[in-house]
Amino acid sequence: DVARQLHAIVAGMTLDNFLVRPHRQLVEEYAQWPAWKKITLEAAEVVAESLAGLPSGYVDSDEDAKRFDLLILRRQLAQLQGDTTVMERIRETVQQIAAGLVGKNAIPSVVAQQELLEVVAGDDWWIDVNLPMLEIARRRLRGLLQFLDKVRKDPVYIDIQDELSDAVPIDLPAFAPGIDMDRFRAKAAAYLKSHEDHVALQRLRRNKALTPDDLQALEQMLLESGAGDDKTIAKAKEDAHGLGLFIRSLVGLDRQAAMEAFGGFLDGTALSANQIHFVNLIVDELTSNGVVEPARLYEPPYTDLTARGPEALFSAEQVDNIVSILDAVRANAAPDGAAGVA
Repeated sequence: DVARQLHAIVAGMTLDNFLVRPHRQLVEEYAQWPAWKKITLEAAEVVAESLAGLPSGYVDSDEDAKRFDLLILRRQLAQLQGDTTVMERIRETVQQIAAGLVGKNAIPSVVAQQELLEVVAGDDWWIDVNLPMLEIARRRLRGLLQFLDKVRKDPVYIDIQDELSDAVPIDLPAFAPGIDMDRFRAKAAAYLKSHEDHVALQRLRRNKALTPDDLQALEQMLLESGAGDDKTIAKAKEDAHGLGLFIRSLVGLDRQAAMEAFGGFLDGTALSANQIHFVNLIVDELTSNGVVEPARLYEPPYTDLTARGPEALFSAEQVDNIVSILDAVRANAAPDGAAGVA
């Protein structure tokens, strides 16, 4: 995979360029794929020293993926050199990335790698991780970084170069998100997924109004998961405005339950294709995130369909109906709030 990409870069170099011309022999040799199939370590060092940084017509527009490639490469190199400091820094960064992707169930390519994301976000996978395991993770996850929440993307990779050492990735504490909470969410999500037949969890996913006993059972599940202590769970509850809403954000709403919530709205109403698409977007987000705040209807992907919000597609009465449905779905996960439909 890496060799193919490097071959494409060299093949994209033009000998008409005055910077490339002095390296004509190497460029012509490694512009051919067979040369990469038999490359030795010594030859790779020569190619890297001579050709790295030369202009090429090859363009890989996925900057996030390339930065992830570099991150994993640095981890592999640090592992070979026994540099435990760099190894640990990169482990934490990769865990943060994986945790930020866990639970994005509305994105098929992320769902396809959900099992890998969950183990990479945890600790056990890293205990005996080897170079081939890192390479597999790099190949399978590199294309997913584009789906990270934007607020989490900027601090992921930082290279510092000086005269004393090679560049290494570091975190900026003032800007980096709480990695402990991300890892807590990832571990909790993995545990809940493996216990999704639990009665209280089924009630939550199927949009049934939770009882105090349900909430107690759900909190006990979090404690048994080992994902975090009482303090961590308390913070999660506070941030999400309730335990039910927090866990719903991890497991999502059952798709059939989301469709049933809009059953009365859809039945007996002649909706246009755009209106149906708008409702399907809401169902997708409910399935992924468990709740949809009404304000979200004025943000992408909804505004990709209509820049002026739902009022451009629906009557005022229909918009009020949609908001009431969303409020009821939320209330069923937050029994201390407005009453929902049991």
